[in-house]
Amino acid sequence: MEKRLRLAPSPTGLLHIGTARTALFNWLYARKTNGKFLIRIEDTDIERSKSEYTTNILNGLDWLGLNWDEEPIKQSKRVSIHKNYIKRLLETGAAYRCFATESEIHDLREKQKVSGLPPKHDNRHRNLTSKEIKKFISQGKSSVIRFKIDEETVIKWEDQIRGEIKWQGKDLGGDLVLSRRALGDEIGDPLYNLAVVVDDNFMNITHVVRGEDHISNTAKQILLYKALDFKLPIFSHTPLILNNEGKKLSKRDSVTSIDEFKEMGYLPEALTNYMAFLGWSIKSPESEILSLTEISKVFNLSDVNKAGAKFNWEKLNWINSQYIKKMELTKLTKFIKNYWNEMGWESPSTEWDLKLTSLIQDSMILLKDAIDQSKPFFILSQMKKEGDEFLKNKKEAKESLKFILIYLKEGNISKVNKDNAREIINKITVSHSIKKGILMKSLRVAFFGCLSGPDLIQSWELFSENKIDIPLIERCFI
Repeated sequence: MEKRLRLAPSPTGLLHIGTARTALFNWLYARKTNGKFLIRIEDTDIERSKSEYTTNILNGLDWLGLNWDEEPIKQSKRVSIHKNYIKRLLETGAAYRCFATESEIHDLREKQKVSGLPPKHDNRHRNLTSKEIKKFISQGKSSVIRFKIDEETVIKWEDQIRGEIKWQGKDLGGDLVLSRRALGDEIGDPLYNLAVVVDDNFMNITHVVRGEDHISNTAKQILLYKALDFKLPIFSHTPLILNNEGKKLSKRDSVTSIDEFKEMGYLPEALTNYMAFLGWSIKSPESEILSLTEISKVFNLSDVNKAGAKFNWEKLNWINSQYIKKMELTKLTKFIKNYWNEMGWESPSTEWDLKLTSLIQDSMILLKDAIDQSKPFFILSQMKKEGDEFLKNKKEAKESLKFILIYLKEGNISKVNKDNAREIINKITVSHSIKKGILMKSLRVAFFGCLSGPDLIQSWELFSENKIDIPLIERCFI
């Protein structure tokens, strides 16, 4: 039997990393088992759902490489179908109209709070007669539809991640509300638990993989599956993603949306690689750098941990840097050129672009690092305190730079490359008895304004091709 899994996001915000990780686990299991990965947009919250969020979620999944196998379904298109199933539950006596007002429910909650009891509906209208129902309707009272939950019932299932899970009916908060309020004999808009069960059955979902915060919903939904005579899927509840304090990762933790990770300069391959290890582990891994295809071959839901997974920025950064180091030079250059274009920087040639990319590639952690690391090759870098002090305190520093200028101008050297750069350095150090280390440091200060930076010879070649090596050296005498 074909395994069918789904992601069912609500378009009430940007694609969150928690939702993306859930999508990833579903996608990996579907690919591992040659099944299908599907999307259902749960957009029945009319006030909060927005089409731009739907677009953002789908674009984010596409960027991450989590392709889906069938056209996404919109839950809002199926409201009338949901209502028909609620009618069926009413007709069979599994559900009933509850006319308790909001103020009555509030008073009940307050009494429970004072008594130290958990919030729980008292099911006061479960056994209304037809006459009583008609009377409430004639008085213009609105009603919700509630599903009867037997407090003595025990709900249990074998979770692929957590093993056997048990819930008692008495712990589910009273009879379950299936629809919002409506007047007369109308049925209001269906609510989450009912719509999910009906749509998962319609989509032939065989495996439901979602966060552990849905465990109580699963207990309620299993009762609905049975009442509607639907086949139960296999459930798996993944651990939450936690911050450094061990609390659920939220907007308070700064970056949480996939868009933000993209803007910061993370690669989709690196992010999915890292997310896979957020709650999942592989026995004796040969490498922590694995593609989606490689992970899907070894992924098992039974290997997902029960405990929450702490988000580790250092680990994500390391993984991202490894992907940048391994990236084909032309592809990485295209990414970096986008940043140069945004900054308004123009390069002298395509060959020069590749050389600069090659120079900074191994030191990049994020794609956005290309801005700071490329900047000195486009704009005169600011002289820093350590560079200024070196030029002032080292007697031979400015002398060595003066000899370099003379050599370049008198020799009419318009372009310095790796070979003649070394030749210039060797000749000056020998003919003027200047220590090579002093000359190299002086040249580095001229180029970068400090004593650190990328490979000096390669840098000089790039500065020369962009015709800013002489202005950089000359500024040391101003």
